[in-house]
Amino acid sequence: MSRFFYQLGETLSSLRKNVAMVASVVLVTFISLSFVGAAALMQIQVNQMTDDFYDRLEVSVFLCTESSSASACPTGAVTADQRENIEEMLQNGAASQYVSSYRYESQDEALQNYLAAHEDSVRAASVTAEDMPESFRLLLHEPQEYPVVSELFAAVPGVENVADQQEVLESIFGILNGLTVVALIIAAVMILCTVLLVSTTIRLSAFSRRRETSIMRMVGASKSMIRTPFIMEGVIAAAAGAVLACAATWVIAEFMLGQWLPQQVPGVVFISAQDSWIVMPGLLLVAILLAALSSWLTVRRYLRV
Repeated sequence: MSRFFYQLGETLSSLRKNVAMVASVVLVTFISLSFVGAAALMQIQVNQMTDDFYDRLEVSVFLCTESSSASACPTGAVTADQRENIEEMLQNGAASQYVSSYRYESQDEALQNYLAAHEDSVRAASVTAEDMPESFRLLLHEPQEYPVVSELFAAVPGVENVADQQEVLESIFGILNGLTVVALIIAAVMILCTVLLVSTTIRLSAFSRRRETSIMRMVGASKSMIRTPFIMEGVIAAAAGAVLACAATWVIAEFMLGQWLPQQVPGVVFISAQDSWIVMPGLLLVAILLAALSSWLTVRRYLRV
């Protein structure tokens, strides 16, 4: 125990002597791990949004109108018999095994939804109900089965086309995943800077204490006794930066994702501060392991004992 307290005292003494360098390590570690934490939170958010949106993913079976092209609707606008046949497919036919629920949207309802979504558009004023197609909006048991459902309705009389929101969602999630990758690349560069800065700090600390190290070597101190304070110095500085990064991660999750964004983007379920606690142990572990490894390699190379 006395040996541990001696090493801790030596470490704290060295930290006081190298305040500027230690502060640099703390700040660089804080910034780099904050990027890592933000990227991790973003990926958790993307995964949650993916699950949430895919659970609500609708497949739209658009019916033929008077203005539909002849190639898509050779028989013209959908008839009552054709509409009933499509609904029978959804209730008891081939498509029923894939559809968990469905709803019918008339031309008037389609117009009202269009006007609500494009109320500021100049073109909206000239759109009439006859311009809007009737449709059946389907929720599937498994969103991945969309190609099967699309194929079932592709050649059904009265159906103009079948569409889903998956392509749009995949492009959005692709952008979000790209931002995650960018954040991780920046974090990787910053972590490399942290490792180099820790190594430089330990090297300068070893140089400034070379006289003390020589005396300890002469009185028979073991290698671990001499090297441990230097390694602890790097670990403590990096751990302090990691604690700040954990605090920043919690702030992002609590105030930005938990409070601000839900007000700006209603209807989207955002992660909460609880999810940040999943990320924090990883940030601390990364900081301690990288600092310990870089300090140990530096001590082995520049501190001959």
